[in-house]
Parts: sequence; C-alpha cells; structure tokens
Amino acid sequence: MKIIDIHTHGAGGFDTRTNNVDDILSIAEIHGRNGVSAIIPTIYSSDIRVMRSHMETVRKAMQVRNAGCGIQAAGRDEKNTRPSRIIGVHLEGPFLNPSQCGALDGSSFIRPDKSSFFNLIEGFEDMIKIITVAPEISGALRLIKDIADRGITVSMGHSDATYSEAEAGFNAGARGLTHLFNAMRGFHHREPAITGFGLANQDVYIEVIADPYHLHPKTLEMIFRIKRPDRILLVSDTVKETKIYLSSSPPPSGRLPGLDARRRKKGVTDASGRILGGSMTVTETAKRLIEIGYDESVIMKCITKNPERYLSTT
Repeated sequence: MKIIDIHTHGAGGFDTRTNNVDDILSIAEIHGRNGVSAIIPTIYSSDIRVMRSHMETVRKAMQVRNAGCGIQAAGRDEKNTRPSRIIGVHLEGPFLNPSQCGALDGSSFIRPDKSSFFNLIEGFEDMIKIITVAPEISGALRLIKDIADRGITVSMGHSDATYSEAEAGFNAGARGLTHLFNAMRGFHHREPAITGFGLANQDVYIEVIADPYHLHPKTLEMIFRIKRPDRILLVSDTVKETKIYLSSSPPPSGRLPGLDARRRKKGVTDASGRILGGSMTVTETAKRLIEIGYDESVIMKCITKNPERYLSTT
C-alpha cells in the first residue's frame, strides 16, 4: 500500500525554504518514519529565483534519496530507516491572490505572464508535479492551459474566485483545489464561490487538511457526505513548526502509527494565533478519522489510490 502526501512544506524543524539537502532528506525521513511512502515537498511562494533555488535543493535530495542513499539518523543504522520517496515538487505560488494569502507571503504573489512562468519552471519541468494557481487573476486561464499542456497538474487555491471563475479554471485544465475552505473565498447562498465549486463539481479533486484545527468537524462531515470519495485527497500541509519528529521505530507493516496526544494540544500557529500549517502526517490524520468513525476503506483511498490517480490526470 503506497501512502502519498502531495502537500507538505516540512516538519520537525525542517522545511523547503532551504539550500541544505539534508533538510529535505530529514523531512522525508520524518514522514517515512510515520508510514508515508512518498511525499511531494511543497515550495513556498517567493521570488522566482528563490523558488528555483529551493527546487534545486529538492532535486538534489531526490537524487540522493531515490538512489537509496538517504541520511543516517542519529543512533540508527541506515538499513533500519524507511524515509519517504521524494517524487517531485508542488509549487504553491507565485500566481496567487494576495487577498487570500493565508500563511503565505502575499507580497510574493505575481500575475502570470509567459516570461515569469518560463523563468520559474525552466529546467525543472520533469520534477514539477503540481502548481497551485488562483484562476481569477488576470492571465490565469491561459497559464492554467499552458501548465496542463505540459503534463503538470494544476490545483486552484489561495483564491477569491467566484463559482463561475473556478469553473472556468477547471474548464481551462485545472484538476484540483488546494486545501478546500482554507485560504479561499467562502460559500455564500447567492455566490457559492470556489468553495462551493469544489463541493458541487464531482470531477474536481479537493485537498483536505483534516487535522483538528483547519476544519470544523461538521464541515469535514459535510465534505465526506457531499463529495465523491474518490476525489478527496487528505494532505498534511505540515510546516517547519509542526512538532513531528523521528519516532523510535517505523510502524509495523500495514499498520498506521499511533497518535501522540502530548503534541496535539494546540494547532501550529504564530504568536497572533494564525494557523501556519497542519499538525499531523497523513497517516496520523487517517488514523484519527478512522477512530472518529469514518469508513476505513474510504479514508485509506484518500491517501493512496486517490492521490496516485490525481497525479496521473493530465
């Protein structure tokens, strides 16, 4: 069973804002030690030169990790570690709407043009798996088509799009929504917006951060009642500040790791209380939902078959 997390920025003191290959390898080991088979490190929106530098670091880590070298964690033999494979990158920006920046740096967001897009992806086309775009910004629909034509999956997010603008993005080639409900225009009974589109359109995939802090339990219940189960993607969206560290041993084969209640007392927030990212790996999220009462077969597909299918939609 291949468990995939398509949206993680980091964990345990490490994140993708780095030029240190060992930081990326540490992220892979943290997720791997929690039962995640493969990850897509997510690059923060920033100046294009900075994003390219961070992609280059991930590329070097991919070469090391996927060649079977890995890093050797303190006190453990390398043969006993099970770090996640690194299967590419997810670019969360910079073609996003600053009015819905969430925890990202809104000042880094830019309107799309061919020159900026080419400068961003040149030389990294083979490893970019997903790009998040706000479909309502000027030039976004052309960009979405260009990205999809290159075989890269487009997700819509950090967006103030109306329902019709989100639908136009889908028709242009977008196939998913980045963390549904979070950092996007909310549902209104006269304007269901991009959020309503994510629920109503049964073909579009939706990322869901299902830790205890990002979505109300009834919102989560509504998602699973309304949405086609094969279009739900559980993601961690973990960040450097997420207190997930290397466990003493990997989970038994075929089993999900247990939850550590001591580090679940509060979400991952800054001093003002703003949520910075997710608080659980996707395996911990799945275990939490199953314990709450969600159907195990449905939940497990949300971290295995669904993301695998999503990545092959273009």
